[in-house]
Amino acid sequence: MKRGIRLRGVSGTIKGKVWHSEHLLRSGRLSSLEIVLDDSSVSRKHAEVRIGNDGNWTVIDLASTNGTYVNGERIPPNEDHPVRPRDIVQFGKVAMIVEFTEATLEGPPSDQLMLAAKLAIPSSVGTGSMSSVLSTVQRSPGPAVSTDQPPRAGDQLIALLRAGQHLVHLQSEDQLLDNILNDAVSVLDAQRGAIILAEGEDANEPRLRLRSLAVGPREPGGRFPFSKRLTQRAFASGESMLFKNVHDEQQITQSISDGAMGSVLCVLLRTPRRKIGVLHLDRSVYQATFTESDLMFADALAAHMSSAIECAHLLRQQRNLFLKTITTLADMVELRDRYTGGHTRRVTQYSTMLAEKLDLPEDQMELIRIGTPLHDIGKIGIADAILQKPGRLTAKEFADMQAHTTLGAHYLAGIPELAPIIPIVRNHHERWDGTGYPDRLAGEEIPLLARIVAVCDAFDAMTSDRPYHENKKGKPPEVAFAEIARQIGRQFDPVAATAFLDIRDNILRVMVELMPGVDVSTPSPKLDPPTPAMPLERTLIVNDSLAEIAGIG
Repeated sequence: MKRGIRLRGVSGTIKGKVWHSEHLLRSGRLSSLEIVLDDSSVSRKHAEVRIGNDGNWTVIDLASTNGTYVNGERIPPNEDHPVRPRDIVQFGKVAMIVEFTEATLEGPPSDQLMLAAKLAIPSSVGTGSMSSVLSTVQRSPGPAVSTDQPPRAGDQLIALLRAGQHLVHLQSEDQLLDNILNDAVSVLDAQRGAIILAEGEDANEPRLRLRSLAVGPREPGGRFPFSKRLTQRAFASGESMLFKNVHDEQQITQSISDGAMGSVLCVLLRTPRRKIGVLHLDRSVYQATFTESDLMFADALAAHMSSAIECAHLLRQQRNLFLKTITTLADMVELRDRYTGGHTRRVTQYSTMLAEKLDLPEDQMELIRIGTPLHDIGKIGIADAILQKPGRLTAKEFADMQAHTTLGAHYLAGIPELAPIIPIVRNHHERWDGTGYPDRLAGEEIPLLARIVAVCDAFDAMTSDRPYHENKKGKPPEVAFAEIARQIGRQFDPVAATAFLDIRDNILRVMVELMPGVDVSTPSPKLDPPTPAMPLERTLIVNDSLAEIAGIG
């Protein structure tokens, strides 16, 4: 026997409405569809929910503009995605909970679930008690939500807890905050929401800073996304607060007036160790006011959110520790070479700035931050006689020095987690014209991140004290900038090198900070016209090009 499905609205104008089918439910703005949603975030033909030959229900996004989400995670278009009881399915900004007409989960009756929900945990209850309630909800499967009565707060609580379970695994703290806030705004039918977190070392007087902002379907205007006064009041008191009518309660401020706020929830975000911030939700003067039930539900949700935020915070701390470990390792390599002190830190800073200028996505930015400090890790395997030689290297010694790229790649090959940064380590001395090393790659054959580091590495080699410079002193920055410009399309990727020149002022500021005493006032010299590229070995010996000589490491 086939199972039917019900989609019950949990937000906005569709809250409490139910759509039922035993075969197919199509959603969108077209009047011919089973689920007609008059919302600007919904496409004309947005998605389908249908049963398969195996009797299981799936949702399919029909390449909609604003996407279809299951438990807060956007699903790929035109692919079947399974749905289960109590899943939250969201078409654009319109959210619904999944119910089946026949229970498919084994277990005790739903009384235990409803009991946990009815407790709803007032703000005076500590997070230890809240954790036990959440554990009860998560352990008790129970049947599908009853369809004989409107959804209760407990239904919403359980749905949101399920929707939020995946959030603790996210690597990006900002993405985490945005996702959980959008869930809260949607299910609590708020016109706007904000997450404000406590920052600073002083636990007694932390700074409250806006970290995430979400807007409901009404998209209110105004310059103020939340009330600082009410937020500070709730945080200072250590309690979640409901302001049913901010005007009657004489709580009116410029932010409340400008944001057209009628009622406000300020819900404390906390862990067993500390208060971490406030979840601020508001409804307009044209909406029904928040109730005590909304406050209790939001407070229970805040306890769950707080655990996820704390988890993301710990992940960020772990990442920072990892970066510090990498930087320390790079510093240890530099200790073997008295001429390269601070080189790694400067190249990392330059490369990060250049990657930002090129608008690289966050995952690539992360590889730059991790990989650049290790770009010279292979020098561990270079003999001291070469690494610490006070004068110019011979052709044979230079060939030995070149091996630091392949040695570094070999060292990192045994660490699977660092595999994505190996191209930086191996290929940051490749040349755009194909005469670099170790693989003689040319043009876009060279990995992009290696091309970025190549520009920054050469610039720092030219401007820092090295044995191959005249008087062993680094060249003025403007001389190095001119050489970067001269080598565009020859040694350097034209796009990366041009972007590097565009951030000249930012580079100079970093130099002043990380190279005390450097003179950044030298006027830019007249640039020589480009000359045909020469083979690398001959160029190093005959041409004395600054950027070419910098290629020794």
